[in-house]
Amino acid sequence: MKKALFIDRDGTIIVEPPVDYQVDSLEKLEFVPLAISQLQKIAQELDYELVMVTNQDGLGTDSYPEDTFWPAQNKMLDTLKGEGIVFDDILIDKTFEKENAPTRKPRTGLLEDKYMKGDYDLENSFVIGDRLTDVELAKNLGSKGIFIGEKGQSKEAVLETTSWIEIYEFLKNYSPAGRMARVERITNETKILIGVNLDGTGQSDLSTGIGFFDHMLHQVARHGKIDLTVKVEGDLYIDEHHTIEDTGLAIGEAIKKALGDKRGIERYGFFIAPMDEVLAQVALDFSGRPWFVCDAPLKRESVGDFPVEMFSHFFKSFSDAAGCNLNIKTEGDNDHHIIEGTFKAFAKAMRMAIKVEEGNNEIPSTKGVL
Repeated sequence: MKKALFIDRDGTIIVEPPVDYQVDSLEKLEFVPLAISQLQKIAQELDYELVMVTNQDGLGTDSYPEDTFWPAQNKMLDTLKGEGIVFDDILIDKTFEKENAPTRKPRTGLLEDKYMKGDYDLENSFVIGDRLTDVELAKNLGSKGIFIGEKGQSKEAVLETTSWIEIYEFLKNYSPAGRMARVERITNETKILIGVNLDGTGQSDLSTGIGFFDHMLHQVARHGKIDLTVKVEGDLYIDEHHTIEDTGLAIGEAIKKALGDKRGIERYGFFIAPMDEVLAQVALDFSGRPWFVCDAPLKRESVGDFPVEMFSHFFKSFSDAAGCNLNIKTEGDNDHHIIEGTFKAFAKAMRMAIKVEEGNNEIPSTKGVL
């Protein structure tokens, strides 16, 4: 389904004159700072139709003759077109506010015939404007409102800002669920719930039944700056194998799901973490192809309640489910330090790989798909 940006004109794209609120001459035509450069990025990089929706009080009457409106309007459109910004539709309501016309924002009369018949994904479309009526229009459409003004004026807008740069950045990074995912994995051996937010702050809610494993997953959340929920009911009365293996698979699946088509991400990540006598090196690539290499000189049978043999098995499971290349190499003598240093290096490498590069909306592959 198509998505649209329903964009107000006066006070949003061009400056609204403070006295009569009419841009009725070329001398009054002035663009809002950075509106042109950021609209150009939006038009070139993002997948939205651009629709201008504007109230022009009494246009065509003696108080606002049309022959004073169109020269400035056309000059504005020509200027924008010269920068690669072309509106797919321009909708103008000419009534006065006192008429309460169904076509006047925030009412939806201008939009009903074309945009409210089911062809547009209105839930993930936006209304951008400098008045609270624009936010109200968004609500009436079932869309989201971006309010251009000081913060604290609108409780319903998803963004309040005076900066077109912030509007572009918000739209560029927007996804319906954010970069979040939820995975439930239920087998005869384990029951697992995973929640991830790749753009989180490092918060975690962990319960696997294996204390040292929880401690390691905490490192992933904290140093990877992702929010991570892991709830596991496993057959620990048998041993720890199924719990750790299946958790690795479920986390890998959740990360893959949250990355979506991987548009704009760095893709590659690598980090070398020292931890006392240990040097832990991790490199990964969210290529869509799983491959796992591990060189870690572990000697003990377990660290706490965590079987050492499950160290590499966890990362192998993650690699398989996430569809990533994962290469681990460590040096050192203390198994606790080797394992913990590796989890920290893994978190930092993943943080690097999932980062969205500013201004980039491309899939990071010459193939065009990952």
